[in-house]
Amino acid sequence: MTTAVAETWTGGDGGRAAVAAAARQVVKAYGSGETRVVALDRVDVDIERGAFTAIMGPSGSGKSTLMHCLAGLDTVTSGSIRVGDQEITGLKDKKLTRLRRDRIGFIFQAYNLLPTLNAAENITLPMDIAGRKVDRAWLGRVVDTVGLGGRLKHRPNQLSGGQQQRVAVARALAARPEIVFGDEPTGNLDSRSGAEVLEFLRRSVDELGQTMVMVTHDPVAAAYADRVLYLADGRIVDEMHRPTAEKVLDRMRMFAPAGEPLRARGERPAGAVAGSAS
Repeated sequence: MTTAVAETWTGGDGGRAAVAAAARQVVKAYGSGETRVVALDRVDVDIERGAFTAIMGPSGSGKSTLMHCLAGLDTVTSGSIRVGDQEITGLKDKKLTRLRRDRIGFIFQAYNLLPTLNAAENITLPMDIAGRKVDRAWLGRVVDTVGLGGRLKHRPNQLSGGQQQRVAVARALAARPEIVFGDEPTGNLDSRSGAEVLEFLRRSVDELGQTMVMVTHDPVAAAYADRVLYLADGRIVDEMHRPTAEKVLDRMRMFAPAGEPLRARGERPAGAVAGSAS
């Protein structure tokens, strides 16, 4: 598949960076009149190709809405969205479905695996449905990257939650999409399994050149990214490059609504004792 490469200026040094997706003056509103709620308020953002971007913010900040609009899963009220060099705002449903199928990968909290198929069959299912030939060399690299070599013949009920999410990651990568979106992809996993999946996502960027965008509430997860975007009240209010969990947590506290506790996965609340429920 030929990948279109869009470019954007990145500062005043004359350098250019490839852009996998972009939003310009995007507004997403629900309802009208007094009941109108603005989820995204004139958002401008570029998603760099070949990089790992995390999107964070308090509940209701618009982070999932932004991801859904960038991925073509939701329409915008005004503004424009591009994937590569293609404007997707206003695309008819059929063309939008084809774009999502051919150029975008998705990873969600729910693994969405078919119980009657083994891991290998679940990974190639979207391509089989689309009638696309599987690139076996690429598939082999993906399987090696996510560490599934010994589990391909296993059905979902024979796999742990972390292994099932690895299958979902491999499925998203197998079609060689231009960009992969993850909506809280480790939200249903314990700390160890979540860390394993995040390592695979990181490796897919570093070793396979994948573009990854992940919505998360977890500072530890965000620390795997190259760049973290912070949303509040439907706007991008800050960003961080080369994040650490501690820096992300400190930054999140600046934008958290009063009374909303923030802590990294596994961090105990103040006053808690080891082994107590949080």
